[in-house]
Amino acid sequence: MGRIRFLLLLLPLLGLSPQDTEYADRSMILALESAWNQAEIHHDTNAVAAVIADTFISVDHHGALFNKAQYLAGVKDASFNPQEIANSDTSVYFYGDTAIVSSVYRTKGLDSGKAFVHHGRFTDTWIKRNGRWKCIADHETLID
Repeated sequence: MGRIRFLLLLLPLLGLSPQDTEYADRSMILALESAWNQAEIHHDTNAVAAVIADTFISVDHHGALFNKAQYLAGVKDASFNPQEIANSDTSVYFYGDTAIVSSVYRTKGLDSGKAFVHHGRFTDTWIKRNGRWKCIADHETLID
């Protein structure tokens, strides 16, 4: 991802159009969403912490509200062991330096030793500060 960050810093200097910049931002956000999924599978709290803001809030599929520290504690918890997290039907909408991601997700794994499969939809809100995208809010809903 170091190359992508470097290229994003160069965009204004290269005279790229707003459409080109939006394409690069969309690509970056989708890459961050994918990296976030992998970090959760591997219980990598440092990687998750790198993509979420200090003021991050999350509403899970049960309706529980978590701040950043609480969310990271959940990622670290080995009793919840996702083995697969996949997004589909993903859209990114831009509003200046804010982006909204909506997507369908499927998570499969073990929760306290019991197999589970969750199908749901999420909405993530991202902001761009100092050239870096950070997720500030996440909301999940089960759909079946």
